[in-house]
Amino acid sequence: MHLSCFPRIRLAHLPTPLEPMPRLTAALGGPELWIKRDDCTGLSTGGNKTRKLEYLMAEALAMGADMVLTQGATQSNHARQTAAAAARLGLDCHLILEDRTGYNEPNYRRNGNVLLDVLHGATIEYRGTGLDMNAELLAVADGFAANARTPYAIPGGGSNATGALGYVNCALELLGQMVERGLTFDQMVTATGSAGTQAGLSVGLRALIAQLPLLGIGVRAAREVQEANVFRLAQAVEARIGVGSVVARGDVVANCDYVGPGYGIPAASTLEAIDMFARLEGLLLDPVYSGKGAAGLIGLIRKGAFVAGQRVVFLHTGGAIGLTGYTHVLPGPD
Repeated sequence: MHLSCFPRIRLAHLPTPLEPMPRLTAALGGPELWIKRDDCTGLSTGGNKTRKLEYLMAEALAMGADMVLTQGATQSNHARQTAAAAARLGLDCHLILEDRTGYNEPNYRRNGNVLLDVLHGATIEYRGTGLDMNAELLAVADGFAANARTPYAIPGGGSNATGALGYVNCALELLGQMVERGLTFDQMVTATGSAGTQAGLSVGLRALIAQLPLLGIGVRAAREVQEANVFRLAQAVEARIGVGSVVARGDVVANCDYVGPGYGIPAASTLEAIDMFARLEGLLLDPVYSGKGAAGLIGLIRKGAFVAGQRVVFLHTGGAIGLTGYTHVLPGPD
């Protein structure tokens, strides 16, 4: 497995830290908990999409693009990191943002990720809910191409076979850290949405013959849909890097019991997870991805799925800047 043959532009601060969470471990009374800090990738407050953008932006430049486009929800972490990457590389960036929550609060529509999108110089257009957003993206890209631009369209979440290479590389990075520190883990847990992070990790871990089960905590789709999306993308990644069929269908596991009312709408368990990580470990989660992923981790520990004597690592996908867009649901000062 040689990732060096794929174009890559270094955008992230790597390797990201691998840290213990002793106070959260003690509070839950279950397994020893660690965290892989992909909130520390550095680009415009960081997050997991930066790893994907290292490969996606390199491909865009190799194809002669003068602009990039992508789509996501209003408070999209991916859109914000794409806008920042484009700014760093001198490319124009155009975003198509979908209303998936129905929130009309000023902070949600103008603060957080949206504020940073604008600061990075991106142009934005909006869509209502229920559309095929990747189809909308391609239609807008075609419009720019018809006007003498050279657009490069990045799917939602940066989740295609190119973007997922970033998480194949993350698997290699994590295993190197484990060897260096003499660590083994019984389970890895992360939020899963557009599928690229879980698919890339699945391929990387299996290609490296790592005995580390990976669980995705779903943030939007039903379990059957989420697992099918991840497995389909994992197969595309396998074909891209030429490792054969290393990921079996049974290797792809998602728990979608912590989605709550819907995508981008935090459940009570999401808010509890945000509170516990902040108060016990000084770590900031977001209300859309990492908060729901952590809620799943906490809930499963309480149900006895992971127990004392085990060691579990949680991949933090970032997005804390989004908290400032959710002041209407988060606790404030008395």
